[in-house]
Amino acid sequence: MSYSHFIDYLQLEKNYSAHTVTAYKKDLKSFSEFVLAEYEEEDISGVSYQEIRSWIVQLVDSGISNRSINRKISSLKAYYRFLLKTKQIEFSPLAKHRALKTGGKVQVPFSEIEVENVLDAVGADDFSSIRDKLIVELLYSTGIRRNELIELKLEDVDLRSRMLKVFGKRNKERYLPLLPSVLVTIETYLEKRIAVAGAAGVSYFLLTDSGKKLYESFVYRLINNYFSKVSGKLKRSPHILRHSFATHLLNQGANLNAVKELLGHSSLASTQIYTHNNIAELSKVHQLAHPRNKKD
Repeated sequence: MSYSHFIDYLQLEKNYSAHTVTAYKKDLKSFSEFVLAEYEEEDISGVSYQEIRSWIVQLVDSGISNRSINRKISSLKAYYRFLLKTKQIEFSPLAKHRALKTGGKVQVPFSEIEVENVLDAVGADDFSSIRDKLIVELLYSTGIRRNELIELKLEDVDLRSRMLKVFGKRNKERYLPLLPSVLVTIETYLEKRIAVAGAAGVSYFLLTDSGKKLYESFVYRLINNYFSKVSGKLKRSPHILRHSFATHLLNQGANLNAVKELLGHSSLASTQIYTHNNIAELSKVHQLAHPRNKKD
């Protein structure tokens, strides 16, 4: 049985991002190839847990981390849930599976001083420098995800209302308030952007030096390069800036629920799935609590 219908379900009904769908396809393809090679089975819908267990053992032996293995098994679980939902199977082979134990993954945020040092270091006023500074400011002052940053369009930036419209996971829309200092950088960037965008008028907000849309490795390298000069932390990524955003807000006394909503998380606690703070309340919390705004 082909899993193409499952992939369509993820894309069309669940609205998963292209990156997430690709990960699911890769995991299912890997398991399918294993089952075909080891058990000569072409249909993974009817496999037993023992066959899945054999795959897990092979993954462990290959040196893959337990965390990565759990993610792969999560893809299989989702597939079998889909088959149950569509009544193509009566029992999931992973019904009683227990995830492999993983050690706590500590995310060490950048300090406020480290962030300030990076922003101070980007002092030139050419397009590349202004863009780099804006990327750091947006990641740190809004908690935006890397992919959300890359996908920003010009029309998503509302200078008048001082808001950023973001499409998060599963195309969930949210609005993020912009600090006054970031607005200044945006205005400067937009002036420089005109020459880089060219006559074609590229719709994406943030561009490379050649006027193209940003890409994931570009943003990662940018953050890693700048922060490697001011921080000795082992992990220096866009996600750590997002983590720093949340940590610093909470350290300044921001409400946990408000911070989680700004981050675009759907689950806030075991007993609370969504918060109901309106945009004005979130903006007030953000403006009062964010350390960079205290300088403005």
